[in-house]
Amino acid sequence: MKMKVGEYAFLAGIALAILAGIAMLTGDWVTLVLVVLGLIVGLLNISAKETTPFLLSSITLLLAGSAGLEKLPWVGGFVGPIMANIVAFVAPAAVIIALKTVFDLAKKR
Repeated sequence: MKMKVGEYAFLAGIALAILAGIAMLTGDWVTLVLVVLGLIVGLLNISAKETTPFLLSSITLLLAGSAGLEKLPWVGGFVGPIMANIVAFVAPAAVIIALKTVFDLAKKR
C-alpha cells in the first residue's frame, strides 16, 4: 500500500507539473501541492539502491529548470513553466533523499 501511495504521488506530481505549466496556472496552491507530492515521493518511493541515480537525475532536472528555457522561441512559454513546476516537485524529494543518505552515512560509524 505504501508503494502505491508513492507511485500515485509521483504520477500526480508529474501530471500536475505538466498540465499546470501548459495551462499557465500560477499560484501558491500549485507549488504547495507539488512540494507535498515531492515530499511523499521522497519518503515512500526511493530505495537505498536508487539513491545515487535519483540524486543525479534530480541535479540534472534542477539545473535544466534554471537554464532559462523560457527564452526559447515558440516553445519557451510552455517549457519554462513546466520545468519550474518539475523543479518544485523534484527538489523536496531530492532533499529528503539527500538527508536520508547523510543520516545513513553518519550512523555507519
